[in-house]
Amino acid sequence: MASLETLRLQFQQRYGRAPRLFSAPGRVNLIGEHTDYNEGFVLPMAIERRTHVAAAPRADRRIRVFSQEMNEAAEFELSADLQPLEGKPSGAWVNYVRGVAACLDNDWFTLGGADLFITSDVPLGAGLSSSAALEAAVGFALLSVSEQSGSLLNVALALQKAEHEFAGTQCGIMDQYIACLGQADHALLIDCRSLGCENVPLQLGEARIVICNSGVRHALASGEYNTRRAECAEGVRRLAQHLPGIQSLRDVAIEEFDQIAQILPDAIRRRCNHVITENTRVAYAVDALKRGDLAFFGKLMTASHESLRHDYEVSCQELDVLVKLALRQPGVYGARMTGGGFGGSTVNLVEAAHINFFVEKVSHEYAKACGITPEILITGAEGGVREDQ
Repeated sequence: MASLETLRLQFQQRYGRAPRLFSAPGRVNLIGEHTDYNEGFVLPMAIERRTHVAAAPRADRRIRVFSQEMNEAAEFELSADLQPLEGKPSGAWVNYVRGVAACLDNDWFTLGGADLFITSDVPLGAGLSSSAALEAAVGFALLSVSEQSGSLLNVALALQKAEHEFAGTQCGIMDQYIACLGQADHALLIDCRSLGCENVPLQLGEARIVICNSGVRHALASGEYNTRRAECAEGVRRLAQHLPGIQSLRDVAIEEFDQIAQILPDAIRRRCNHVITENTRVAYAVDALKRGDLAFFGKLMTASHESLRHDYEVSCQELDVLVKLALRQPGVYGARMTGGGFGGSTVNLVEAAHINFFVEKVSHEYAKACGITPEILITGAEGGVREDQ
């Protein structure tokens, strides 16, 4: 990606004035997949890839925006009836910008017009939340040049609403939360019901977080995501007939579930089993990190992948190949798919001394098996959204 000075110059060339610079990170979820919209627990960290936005205020209520990656420009007016393009949500990049502007302007803040120039090195479709990085960077830029400030949690909630209403993905709060509130050298344990959080130091010693981008993105991901959410809601409805008072799968203990799981249709039973056991894995994983027990942490990662593969059925052949290849390499504590699934990336915990061999071997074997050379990223934990100087 271009330097900040290059970004500043590109903005000046396009809009004829000096900008302020903002950025927000992508994220990798270490463990706790598909638990966020079930009011459960997640453990993401912000990564060392960011979306950058150069921005300057306008005197009117117009938003002009250019995406370098898409090589496209768009304009729209801020108004109370701002809607998705053509009246329906889609994954078009400008719909994210429209959604962020609409949800921030209508909810907690008052925006003015702005000129924006966007560039990013967060891989698209890799399960690293490029959309939340875009939303957070654009949202923080619009607020800042409009001289608005407030709780970053409220910002994250507005960004989540934008994804629901303008992109059509009924996501949980995790991605927007970590993009806004991530902390360097820490993972973030998020309680997706209370929206409370705990910064968990990443005591990895000589180990490193390694992300392998499968290079595939299956078209069914968005629809299947919403289907999984509906299946979990149906599971709660049925379980509540035997466990009065439960509001979500987060309220169901493993022991309780095992006793009555047979009342559920097979697919819904397996979806619920994943979410309930995954919440337990998150709790154990946090404890393992605090104790520096990387071997146990790695086992939890791998168990999470198997649950996502068999019970939640959101993995795919390419992700499974990457996990299998990783687990065959020396110095690997654990591996799992990360993100919504059906493509995207795996996250691996690897001893630093073995990383070069890991990269070479996994790249070669994955290309041989799947015909794709994976993008492999070694990353530490970054901070969240910020203004850059």
